Amino acid sequence: MPDKRLHFDGARVLADLYALRAIGAYKSGVHKPTFSEPHMRSLEWLVQRLPEAGLAGEIDGIGNVLGTSSKSGPKLLAGSHLESQNYAGWLDGPLGVVYALEAARVLNPDPDINGAVEVACWCDEEGHFGSFLGSRSYVGGLTEKDVDAARDRNSDRTMREALREVGLAGRPRVAAERGRHIGYLEAHIEQGQTLEGGALNVGVVTSIVGIWQYRITFTGEQNHAGTTRMAVRKDAGLALAKFCVAIDERFPGACGPRTVWTTGSIRLDPGAPSIIPGGAEMLFQIRDADTAIIDRLEQLLRSMAAEAGARGPCTVAVERIRTGAPAMMDASFQQAIEAASKEFAGGKSIRMPSAAGHDAQILSTIMPAGMLFVPSIGGISHHWTENTDDADIVTGAAVFVDACRRLLAGRRTSVNST
Repeated sequence: MPDKRLHFDGARVLADLYALRAIGAYKSGVHKPTFSEPHMRSLEWLVQRLPEAGLAGEIDGIGNVLGTSSKSGPKLLAGSHLESQNYAGWLDGPLGVVYALEAARVLNPDPDINGAVEVACWCDEEGHFGSFLGSRSYVGGLTEKDVDAARDRNSDRTMREALREVGLAGRPRVAAERGRHIGYLEAHIEQGQTLEGGALNVGVVTSIVGIWQYRITFTGEQNHAGTTRMAVRKDAGLALAKFCVAIDERFPGACGPRTVWTTGSIRLDPGAPSIIPGGAEMLFQIRDADTAIIDRLEQLLRSMAAEAGARGPCTVAVERIRTGAPAMMDASFQQAIEAASKEFAGGKSIRMPSAAGHDAQILSTIMPAGMLFVPSIGGISHHWTENTDDADIVTGAAVFVDACRRLLAGRRTSVNST
């Protein structure tokens, strides 16, 4: 059969993204915590758009939306999320949902395309209540006990309470139908500067980093800040600060070229200006795509804690509280994105790992998965100044639609923006 040109609408993609940006607008970004009123309005917006692509769906019992097609043939699942970090960017999540919707609108009505794109919107990718709760629910990795235990980090309300408040209590949670999809494709802003710095349009994601998180606690002795001599203090806060400095001195000798580590939270007990902290706690995170490197760094972290405890005056304990294995993206998905990039992005693409976590790593546990990145201006993300040039958004949409077409049809056609 000869090639034919399929039409995607770049202006429609931008209009959809602007419409979502207007819901929960905050400065130039958005504020849409999970199950907030703006988040729920965004989900309803998506449900109302699904019929445009020949899809049917509703919000399920965990806050996911899954638009399904009755068209015969293979199905490709695509999507992302619609909630945001607090006072954050307008593209982190919505870009992938709108790209998926546009691919479905373009490809699903075409009788010459064998199969259909189905659209997914996963709840709580941003972790207001937990870690990837929506996509984990879909793949069967979220128990009812997990739902019971989930709490909003912003207000401490339980997920059960939130589900009742937004009218989702009692609804079933949609589960994956094994074998239904040939795989899952997700688009996202890069959240870094590799593409912008290299004047590139598309990142072809090769892997998603593993994320290991630790709670490191320091136990000293609480006492009066004015009457306790410096020589006899057991200051847990000071011990924590010295440990942070030691990490930055010793980790570079054991890390990989893309390893990153972060102390994202510090708490002192009792946290009063006139009291020497008797306890201190830090939440520490390591990210890398190589588990061997993370294992090596964890061993170093534990040995450093043992050394610091032996020196005193405070004891140090390390507890791993999160283990997120790296996820490799499927080779055929990478090839499809790269081929589409050659046609619609002038070959300005690069294969690269993702240093941030995404729902694609959860979906990859049950089906082949792939990811496409578009540039982030200044590499800024998780902040209301996050942005991507409109031209880059449209180029990325063209590549995404064509990659979906290639994965479904396995033959060369072209996509035009109207």
